[in-house]
Amino acid sequence: MNQQNKHILDDKITFKELIERLFGWINVFLVKWRVLGAFVIVGILLGIAASLLKKPVYHADTTFVLEQSDMGGLGNISGIASMLGLNLGSIGSESGLFKGDNILELYRSDAMLSQALLDPFDSEEEQLLINRYVRFHDLDEKWESEVDFGALDFSLPREDFSIQQDSVLREVVKEIRKESLVVDKPDRKLNIIKVTVASKDQGFAKSFNEQLVETVNDFYLKTKTKKTAENQAVLQQQADSVRSVLDEKIKQLARFQDNVPNPNPLLQEGLVASKSLQVDIQAAAAVYEEIVTNLEIAKINHRNNTPLIQIIDRPRFPLERSEIKLATGIVLGAFLFLLLGLVWVYLQTLYFRHLNQ
Repeated sequence: MNQQNKHILDDKITFKELIERLFGWINVFLVKWRVLGAFVIVGILLGIAASLLKKPVYHADTTFVLEQSDMGGLGNISGIASMLGLNLGSIGSESGLFKGDNILELYRSDAMLSQALLDPFDSEEEQLLINRYVRFHDLDEKWESEVDFGALDFSLPREDFSIQQDSVLREVVKEIRKESLVVDKPDRKLNIIKVTVASKDQGFAKSFNEQLVETVNDFYLKTKTKKTAENQAVLQQQADSVRSVLDEKIKQLARFQDNVPNPNPLLQEGLVASKSLQVDIQAAAAVYEEIVTNLEIAKINHRNNTPLIQIIDRPRFPLERSEIKLATGIVLGAFLFLLLGLVWVYLQTLYFRHLNQ
């Protein structure tokens, strides 16, 4: 028991011994100042090289506000419609497909990124965005052994793409999603969305950002209002059909009255055709009135269900750029290689001490 306690006491280190060891290592580092100086010089040179050779990255930012629509604007009309026996929910209601942060994932989807890449880079040029990306990043040289880019025509309809074209497009989409695209809300409490495309090609960053925002927002609007638009179109078609029937019945009644201007009131059989047409007109008018009422409610519902997308900031030249400045490269390179030199001297000293034991 006494030997165990003595062993524990021997393993403890006093504050004085800690200070002595610290100064001992400081002396070791001072003796090796040439080695540390060499590491610092190498770090400075590499920092200068990185700041001069590394291309700047340009950031194209688009910020827009998305106002989600709801059925709140139909509160008064809903009450009136319920009194008339109408159910607004059957005419159209807001879909939950794009509630919350779903639109953020829509920006990262393969379909939207692929569609944006197949848009023209510039309205004055026939070059597509995907061709611009491939040439700027030298993918035609990197993938030369696997892909014959000279035989690929991305201007064809998407359904006519070959397997190789789809593969190239999918790989480019993966690179952009991983390295270039950032979609987020600056403030989670607000409905403001920021789309950022980072690229060393300033022209591509701006053009692709604009095309992606336009593509996604158009798809969002069309899909968000698809159900209410279809309901409105069906009601409009029904209203036009019933109106044509009503007009035809009115014309038939007018022709009958022209042919028999003064029917004999004592002969009831002669009035049957006139009364039958009048009944048809009243029935068609009642149906037409009901359909028109539903149609007007559907139009209001469609307008209220259409979300508001308002662009706040658009990318403009010159874009914001991020780069390693010369001073930053020198300081950062010197600091990192100084740490590396300290570790090197420390391990080297421990190695030689171990050999001498």
